[in-house]
Amino acid sequence: MRHSTALEESRRFGVRHIPLLRPLGWLARGWADLMRNPAPGLVHGLATAAFGALLLALVEQRFWLIAGAFSGFLLVAPIVATGLYAVSRELQRGRRLSVAESLAVWRPRDGRLVLFGVLLAFAGTGWVLTSGSLIAGFAPHPIAGPMDFVQSVVLAPDSWLFESWLLLGGVLAAPLFASTVVAVPLLLDREVGVLAAVLTSWRSVMEDPLPLALWAALILVLTLLGMALALLGLVVVVPWLAHASWHAYRDLVDTSGLSERP
Repeated sequence: MRHSTALEESRRFGVRHIPLLRPLGWLARGWADLMRNPAPGLVHGLATAAFGALLLALVEQRFWLIAGAFSGFLLVAPIVATGLYAVSRELQRGRRLSVAESLAVWRPRDGRLVLFGVLLAFAGTGWVLTSGSLIAGFAPHPIAGPMDFVQSVVLAPDSWLFESWLLLGGVLAAPLFASTVVAVPLLLDREVGVLAAVLTSWRSVMEDPLPLALWAALILVLTLLGMALALLGLVVVVPWLAHASWHAYRDLVDTSGLSERP
């Protein structure tokens, strides 16, 4: 019964069909938002890069764990960006949020966002443990650093370990992407239940699978580029993608029939 109610709630508003290359427009608008109000985004980006550096320091000799942890970051990134969705929303209203106001969105006043964040954290943790177990258990040699990972996992002869790792990650990441691509900004912006937001996200993906596949690829490539630049690229990439994701939500979902959240 609850599932039926959530489905009915999701169908109260529509999802829009978009052109294939529309995600490039989201990147352009996301960049414009970052330039108009850079401080909140750069604080989020610096915090993300600092967390990545701390993670590297804590598990310096366990790259098999790092590989899963950084890919797991992509799973929880939508909830991490919540404050920046609020920044883009207020820019559309003609108002700039301060850093403090963007961080205030993290306060656990909205049980829906808290619940969604916990679910994503469980998913990310599950992937980190699964990834680490797969690599540590089947790699022919200990994985202590990036070159070990490349030689013993990526380029290992007569081994399907890397392909299996990618396949397993894709099996987990694809439904999570479909569940989150518009769900978190929708929860921030409108009065709607968590399951209804997730169902709306799935409806958006099914309506426009090719543009959203392109969007997923752009997110992956830009995030990997940010990580490759000694993590410093994340200072810009994280807020850029967060602001762009807000515009993806606004393009994909017609929320005219729902009341706004203050």
